[in-house]
Amino acid sequence: MNKKIGFIGCGQMGQAMIQGMINSQIVEAQQISATAVSDETIDFVGDEYGIYISNDNKELAASSDILFLAIKPYIYEGVIQEIKSSVSENTIVVTVAAGITLEKMRNSFDFNLKVIRSMPNTPSLVGAGMSVLCPNDFVTEEDLAVVKELFESFGEAEIIEERLMDAVPAVSGSSPAFVYMFIEAMADAAVQQGFPRDKAYKLTSQAVQGAAKMVFETGRHPGELKDTVCTPGGTTIEGVNTLEQTGLRSSIIQAMNACTEHSRKLSSGQQ
Repeated sequence: MNKKIGFIGCGQMGQAMIQGMINSQIVEAQQISATAVSDETIDFVGDEYGIYISNDNKELAASSDILFLAIKPYIYEGVIQEIKSSVSENTIVVTVAAGITLEKMRNSFDFNLKVIRSMPNTPSLVGAGMSVLCPNDFVTEEDLAVVKELFESFGEAEIIEERLMDAVPAVSGSSPAFVYMFIEAMADAAVQQGFPRDKAYKLTSQAVQGAAKMVFETGRHPGELKDTVCTPGGTTIEGVNTLEQTGLRSSIIQAMNACTEHSRKLSSGQQ
């Protein structure tokens, strides 16, 4: 891929994306540049990934074919005001934050900019990310294919309509936290039964990973796969019955709805 890639912001997510791109050999390290605020981050990222990194957002914006804004939502407006005179109409700007709508980007830049709204998640750090992309009307099919290929270097990527973007933090962004809690709870129960803590985490984590892989690769309904584990009169159906009685499904749905509602507030400018 013959593109110059820029990252304004180089925290954990930005670094995960950079690492994925370099490891997949889609681009070389020399094609990627970044900016960061702290000298500590600049030194670390430069040494770790072999890319050029500075604190000059304007220079980076002017030299990038694809520009990732991997910064916190509350920083966006200030950064855009700083760089908008340096960004060309041919630059593809990719947002990496909740609540930053395509309309907000259009209003902030004041010209017909190519924008792709994205939402990756933290498993991108281990090459198992799930990202969603939503382009505006100025992004061509070729532009979108190039950016999608970059995201697929550290996981899976899907194109969705913007009306669904507020639900993405719950579906794939925040949900890893819920899964971590589930793993932790199962491991605690295993420790209560006498398992060493490290073995408890290994067994439960692998079980969750294996179950997810079964859904992903077989294409079978999760309920159908659940039924294959529940032998008549067995231990699994007893556990499933307890989870139903204690409201597991209801708790998860309520948690995801709360995430989505908060995302909608961010998109509308509410805090």
